[in-house]
Amino acid sequence: MNKKIALAAVSTIIIAAPLFAFADTINRQLQVGMSGSDVSAMQSFFAQDATIYPQGLVTGYFGFLTKSAVSNFQSRNGLPAVGRVGPATLPVLNAQMAGGSAGDQTSAVISNVNVSTSRNNATVSWNTNENAKGIVYYSTTPLTQQDGMNVVTVSGWVANNDNVLRTSQNVSLSNLQANTTYYYLVYTTDQAGNVSVTVPSTFVTSN
Repeated sequence: MNKKIALAAVSTIIIAAPLFAFADTINRQLQVGMSGSDVSAMQSFFAQDATIYPQGLVTGYFGFLTKSAVSNFQSRNGLPAVGRVGPATLPVLNAQMAGGSAGDQTSAVISNVNVSTSRNNATVSWNTNENAKGIVYYSTTPLTQQDGMNVVTVSGWVANNDNVLRTSQNVSLSNLQANTTYYYLVYTTDQAGNVSVTVPSTFVTSN
């Protein structure tokens, strides 16, 4: 028989993405094959957000990794994801590099966390007030956390969801030990890369 544990109130650690300002201004359109200090400035700006430019390489050369980063930036800002910096993208990019707008700075709020358990499995579900993806950290020993810049390093095993951004998520934990206390927390990331983490809690599998 399944055992369902409902957490009425969930405390959440929220880490907002930092605001970065760059003095450089992009004065020309940029595309694959071009190089220069303006390409380096753009790469440096993108590198502050791993959801836009996970490689974080600052080479001064506009290659296909940079094209992908530009596409991600354009999607984030409601622009056609063409992968080149044209007249529509230039003013948005320059405004954000100057610190005029750094996009979404608010992390998702996690609520309605529930755990359904059986002998060897558990399902953790939750809601967020904006589209986000999430993972669940869990362990038979208390979880440890270490805060960094817009990231929290957590001990334990990781159970991933399908990485689709949505407001309702659930993650399945399998091969659990029967009649055992597990420590767990939910870790979400919204489209802007802002992180929210619940305070660690526990559930117990059935006999």
